[in-house]
This record gives sequence, structure tokens and C-alpha cells, in this order.
Amino acid sequence: EVQLVESGGGLVQAGGSLRLSCAASGFTFDDYYIGWFRQAPGKEREGVSCIRESDGSTYYDDSVKGRFTMSSDIAKSTVYLQMSSLKPEDTAVYYCAAIRGFYGCSAYGIHEYRYWGQGTQVTVSS
Repeated sequence: EVQLVESGGGLVQAGGSLRLSCAASGFTFDDYYIGWFRQAPGKEREGVSCIRESDGSTYYDDSVKGRFTMSSDIAKSTVYLQMSSLKPEDTAVYYCAAIRGFYGCSAYGIHEYRYWGQGTQVTVSS
């Protein structure tokens, strides 16, 4: 059974940091691109970042470049999203998702991701 389990969300003040984790199981981790997405109340889900260590592919949305860093631990089948300099507009439910592919993070849209986690809430207070 494929599972993606996010953790690490919470409440933080603006300017603070959080690290999200996404533990994957049930598929060959290294064959998949893992993405982080977020959905704020009343807004559409949007892409935040993506990684696949085996081909060196990464992607960051412009809104998080320089503040968020994504990494992966293949041995643990886990990806991380280190979020720094958080802003109130980063408040959202954060989801990780996986897609098996070969063409780089930027080749795939949100609707192509096959497996999704349940999400973790991140709230940034001003």
C-alpha cells in the first residue's frame, strides 16, 4: 500500500522556521519525484517545491525561493521541507505528493501527481 505521511506542521510567528517531513512507503522511492504543495483557505492548491535526488532535479516556486529548502533521505524514503523566514501568506495545509517520471520536476503539473499525503497545517502568525 502506498503511503505518504506528512508531519512537522504547527503554529509559528512570522520570521520563524519549521521543518516538514514526508515519509513514503509502498513504492520505489528513488523512481519518483516528490513534491510539496500547499492550499490556503479559499485558494487553489499550488506547487511549492519538488525533488528527485537520483537525477538532481529540484524546483522551487518563486514565492519560496531563498526561504525554503527541500531535501531527501533515500535510505529513509523521506523528504524534508525546511521553511525559514516564514510569512503569514505561507499559512496553508501542506501536502506531499509523488509521481513516477523521468523528465524533471518542472515537467509535471499538480494534477499529474498520483499519490498524496493527508496534509499538515502550517499557520504563521503576524
